[in-house]
Amino acid sequence: MTKFLLCVHVIAAVLAIGPVAVAASMFPPAARRALPAGADDGQPHPGGPDPAATLHLLHRICRVYAVVGVVVPVFGFATASEMGVLGSPWLIVSIVLTTLAALVLVALVLPAQSALLEGTAGAGRTARLAMVTGLFNLLWAAVTVLMIVRPGSTTGA
Repeated sequence: MTKFLLCVHVIAAVLAIGPVAVAASMFPPAARRALPAGADDGQPHPGGPDPAATLHLLHRICRVYAVVGVVVPVFGFATASEMGVLGSPWLIVSIVLTTLAALVLVALVLPAQSALLEGTAGAGRTARLAMVTGLFNLLWAAVTVLMIVRPGSTTGA
């Protein structure tokens, strides 16, 4: 059962967190291209997709996969429980970092994307969005390293 839970946990992490990380990272540069100097006129642009449509798609990917991403910690807890490592310091740190990443996404990244899409934030806000998106990705990278290295692990990995 442990192998099944671990497989679902890892597959969910790759398929749910990966798209959020990539789409969120693509959003600020796409917003910089779309928002300044009236570039976002709602019309298709020759030689490329409509910048507004691109931003809406990236934001939708972030929102949908953020919800789907709830599966990752659910199966993570189930796996940790099955393995008997719920009290391990590396896991507790991972839980804290995962919680912080979720808060950064829900409280900072998604609202900033929405504000840019609604026109309530200026193009200058893309730098701050890029920074918090980078923080989100850095937190997930740290969690991934902890999941692989697992300080004190007896597996030798």
